[in-house]
Amino acid sequence: MPTIEELTARFQADRFATEAAGIVIREAEPGRALCAMKLRPCHMNANNVPMGGAVFTLADFAYAVASNGFTDKISVTQHVSITFLSPAKGTELLAEARSLKDGRTTCLYEVDVRDELGTYVAHAAVNGFTVK
Repeated sequence: MPTIEELTARFQADRFATEAAGIVIREAEPGRALCAMKLRPCHMNANNVPMGGAVFTLADFAYAVASNGFTDKISVTQHVSITFLSPAKGTELLAEARSLKDGRTTCLYEVDVRDELGTYVAHAAVNGFTVK
């Protein structure tokens, strides 16, 4: 089973998430991942709260780590439904992705995004498709 360091090295190729957004992997195991993003001015919208696209990127990356980090299969996001629940009040967002169903060609994950203060920021349901 890969270590966090090995997963981090593998997912560095996702440059938008890791370089531009600054997302890091905190925890991971098969079917589950916890990723974090320190909020910076570039993540904020005109109302000075995290932009939906930044929150979405974190959720999608957590799904990618949870679904692809411990297998040779490659699953990609096929459909996402995200509900934005509350503006973040803290300085860091945490996304926890969990597998609900992992089939031969499709999977279903849920991702909860909270800030470090516990504010429930967003909930996403991710349908993935296995391409390899």
